[in-house]
Amino acid sequence: MQVIQSAKLTNVCYDIRGPVLRRARQLEAEGQKILKLHIGNPAPFGFEAPPELLQDMVRNLPEAHGYSDSKGILPARRAVAQRYHEQGVAGVDVEDVYLGNGVSELIVMTLQALLDDGDQVLIPAPDYPLWTAAVSLCGGTPVHYLCDEAAAWAPALDDIEAKVTDRTKAIVIINPNNPTGAVYPRPVLERIVELARRHRLIIFADEIYDRILYDDAEHISIASLAPDLLCLTFGGLSKNYRVAGFRSGWVVLSGPMDGAESYIEGLEILANMRLCPNVPGQHAIQAALGGYQSIGDLVLPTGRLGEQRDRAWKLLNGLPGVSCVKPRGALYVFPRLDPEMYPIEDDVRFAFDLLEQQRILVVQGTGFNWPATDHFRVVTLQYADDLEEAIGRIGDFLETRRR
Repeated sequence: MQVIQSAKLTNVCYDIRGPVLRRARQLEAEGQKILKLHIGNPAPFGFEAPPELLQDMVRNLPEAHGYSDSKGILPARRAVAQRYHEQGVAGVDVEDVYLGNGVSELIVMTLQALLDDGDQVLIPAPDYPLWTAAVSLCGGTPVHYLCDEAAAWAPALDDIEAKVTDRTKAIVIINPNNPTGAVYPRPVLERIVELARRHRLIIFADEIYDRILYDDAEHISIASLAPDLLCLTFGGLSKNYRVAGFRSGWVVLSGPMDGAESYIEGLEILANMRLCPNVPGQHAIQAALGGYQSIGDLVLPTGRLGEQRDRAWKLLNGLPGVSCVKPRGALYVFPRLDPEMYPIEDDVRFAFDLLEQQRILVVQGTGFNWPATDHFRVVTLQYADDLEEAIGRIGDFLETRRR
């Protein structure tokens, strides 16, 4: 009997864990050492969770054997609501907070409750590819607006405007951005809010990296600028608190709820259907948000994340024909290959060849829905010396590809 995957998956892909990774795993099984620059998973690279977070989780394990409320436990939701009050997002109540098994689950859930077949969602290019995949899986149509590399990867507002149609339901903002590391300044966010206001769009704000900021970068929650618009703001513990495996995330609804009652009812139906989020992971949220914010030390120029960001950025820019905008947030750099020097027609093949020849694992730029084959993403979580070795090998590989 032949079993064929659902047609719903026709336009769904997630190349961060795609065929290049499968080949890397085969090489590892053969005893090869792979330098991995492909996924933002802090723990394997020696980034430890704050101890008070672990202590609270362990202490509450005896109370975490059963289901919780479908939205999550009250102390955790109250801590999340308080955090957004402090960020200037007005009127958030605990009932406006949904906890989830990571932001990934909540992205799919919130889109499922919103989209009918053919509804359009504006998504940045490049993007975190789960957004594009989730819109497609939920029956919607992802419409990509360009971010401008020459403007520090800020969204190209004219391109957004040109792509709004009568089927456009929402716009996605990823800030700080994955994969570019851009942090959007207030004037850019205000213009996006004005555009969303004019076209009556819901704002989906992916702010999972909101405390991973370098130099003088300031993160502004876009919901704080849009009290008159329905905003869904996503965050969690995975990156800021280095516990990606806990799958502990949240989404916060803000703005006017009048007229959104049906949508909220749909969210509650879906939240109930999954019964509840992972209960032990929920018990880490209050301790995390209320404790010492150790991420602040890591992003300093003398901290591991700050040093590694600087090392990767400088080394990549030092390679012939490679240019890279300096990231102001998140855990990534998104270098560009000069197409005059490196005429790459298939960037998936580029990633495969780099893996085979140099044992370096990266994700090609088209895996983030970038329309050209001239970029790739490097994760800056490896130790600085390992990043130096990896980028040196990338340079050796590029020497064989120069025109």
